[in-house]
Amino acid sequence: MGTVKPYDTSGGKRFRARWYNPEGRREEKWGFTTKREADDFVAQQRTSIVRGDYVEANAGRVTVAQLGAEWLAAQTRHKPSYRRTVESTWRIHVLPRWGDVQIGRIRHSAVRDWIAELTEEKSPSTVLRAHGILAAILDNAMADRLLSSNPSRGLKNLPRRQMHRHPYLTHAQVELLASHSREHATLVRFLAYTGLRWGEATGLRVQDLDALRRRVFVTENAVAVGWEIVTGSPKSHELRSVPVPAFLIEELSRLCIGKRRDHLIFGHGTDHVRSPDSRRGWYVAAIRDAQQVDPLLPRLTLHDLRHTAASLAVSAGANVKAVQRMLGHKSAAMTLDVYADLFDDDLDAVGSALDVARTAANRGQMGAKPFDRYAKGPASQCLQGM
Repeated sequence: MGTVKPYDTSGGKRFRARWYNPEGRREEKWGFTTKREADDFVAQQRTSIVRGDYVEANAGRVTVAQLGAEWLAAQTRHKPSYRRTVESTWRIHVLPRWGDVQIGRIRHSAVRDWIAELTEEKSPSTVLRAHGILAAILDNAMADRLLSSNPSRGLKNLPRRQMHRHPYLTHAQVELLASHSREHATLVRFLAYTGLRWGEATGLRVQDLDALRRRVFVTENAVAVGWEIVTGSPKSHELRSVPVPAFLIEELSRLCIGKRRDHLIFGHGTDHVRSPDSRRGWYVAAIRDAQQVDPLLPRLTLHDLRHTAASLAVSAGANVKAVQRMLGHKSAAMTLDVYADLFDDDLDAVGSALDVARTAANRGQMGAKPFDRYAKGPASQCLQGM
């Protein structure tokens, strides 16, 4: 039900619309210049109530800052390091532009222009993270019936994440880098041959090492949040078992001498090893010294050693499923997306196998097994892993 009533203003006759919302409360809107316009508005409210997507007339007056504070407080399921990144992006890029704006006044074109300005100055990752925060806040507003649509969705000028080819080290380059890392040599080798993330490796305890099976069990992740080291579950929230080469088992065992089962393997046992300074730390010095011996050695980060582990595993014949489990990816598809270039040789082998199959078929020799010659090669292993 709804009514439309006229009233007089200094600018002439205007119309007021009144209706009842789904909770039975009366609402009204003033300022319509024609009765038909007011009648149409009342009809729209009735239709939205029937469809179940009704939005209160004054709901859009709440500001982004108010909703943003509530949204941030609800991000408890994320890890501290991620929350810190999100809070920083909110504080630096989203709040200054949208904090005082009422959500009902946000226009699609304004969000588009904001994205264009950010793209000129910031990386695609930063822009996408900032947009994602605003979009998520407005999604919540829609779910709470504060908005009928999200003006930040459907943008066509969002930047794409830049895909870079991963740097990979050879066995010789890993050893060269490790030798220049001095007391951290075992840690560098470990990262390059197991693919563990820095926080996963430095969070390993003596009890996580199974020397007989040559495995480590990844159960903890240690991440620096500001000046504090925060421990929690691994990034994927799933525990995993990772194979360790025999030569590393011996080195790890030596690091465990004199330590209790709950002591950390790397470092002195009680305090987590902190990530080195990115400008003047021991790792930067090791890269610089190693490049003097091998100018072709790429300038890679500690996290890039994870990519080297994937490369060395694939070159040794590991299939995609094994690499996925080693790295802790959620799926083999994710592993293939990240390391598609590592499986190029396997694709070449598949192409060659198909060529052999066609030739045999054309000669009437379908009894032959064209894939036999590749049965022990990486292509077969890759296909089995999928």
